[in-house]
Amino acid sequence: MVQNILIFAFSLYLVVRGAILATKHSAKLAEHFDISRYVIGFIIVAFISILPEALISINSAIKGIPEFGLGTLFGSNIADLSLIFALLIISADRGLKIESKVLKNIRTYPFLLLLPVIFGLDGYYSRIEGAALILSGAIFYYFVFRSGEASSHVFRNGKGLYKNIFLLLFAMVILLVGAHFTVISATALANALQITPIIIGMLVVGLGTTMPELFYSLKAIRNKDDGLAVGDILGTVLADATIVVGVLSLINPFQFPVKIVYVTGVFMVMASLVLIKFMRSGRTITKKEGFMLLAFWIVYALVEFAISR
Repeated sequence: MVQNILIFAFSLYLVVRGAILATKHSAKLAEHFDISRYVIGFIIVAFISILPEALISINSAIKGIPEFGLGTLFGSNIADLSLIFALLIISADRGLKIESKVLKNIRTYPFLLLLPVIFGLDGYYSRIEGAALILSGAIFYYFVFRSGEASSHVFRNGKGLYKNIFLLLFAMVILLVGAHFTVISATALANALQITPIIIGMLVVGLGTTMPELFYSLKAIRNKDDGLAVGDILGTVLADATIVVGVLSLINPFQFPVKIVYVTGVFMVMASLVLIKFMRSGRTITKKEGFMLLAFWIVYALVEFAISR
């Protein structure tokens, strides 16, 4: 029991540290090219940020427990859309400003998050559904990239190219090792505690995989770059819900308990609707709204605990 806890804690630590390192150096690597801050936040850093949950999900699918990976994906998305935004606002002690470009690109956001919920109503993801999810995510990111090309905030930095490449690859190795042992130890821990591994994936592993977004966004907010912070989180969530779930389905179509969709999936869509409503109200997420997002996540966690008993 104690051994399982220690292995799980260290494995999750490797995932978080590897992801933070990968996020940091992927952003620095992007600075070597003519890429806008908007695109770096919404696409490049976001795609690096999904690596923890993506690798954990792939490992869980290979080991025959795809529902653990799916619960981790949806759980981390809910935390990103509610708890992480709340922590950013509380830490900054001010509201978050929302750029008009962000509001323009998230018009279809809740609908795209609804797709994996609709496809999963029967408790099964097929390859066709996986391909549809990947295509929908790819189309969304194409338009985000197009809208970011015209941005005047462009990076061009020629320092440390090879160093950043090496450290990014090193971070990927740490992530792979951490993801492998996280799935193994989490399953063993769940069996020892006589609870479903899904609840550990949703509330513990899912929360741990949000740390890269949190630390990266905290740094952006300290630099008064709210758009970069918001773009990173929104981009990560959408990539998880469409592209990562789609890739898992393409690799190996899988069944899962439908309550993941009916409860966790619905909470994910609700979180996006609440967040977008707050964004559109004065183009700022206020401190009051930040505490409301925190309360939303607490309610979600309590519901998950209640239905898992």
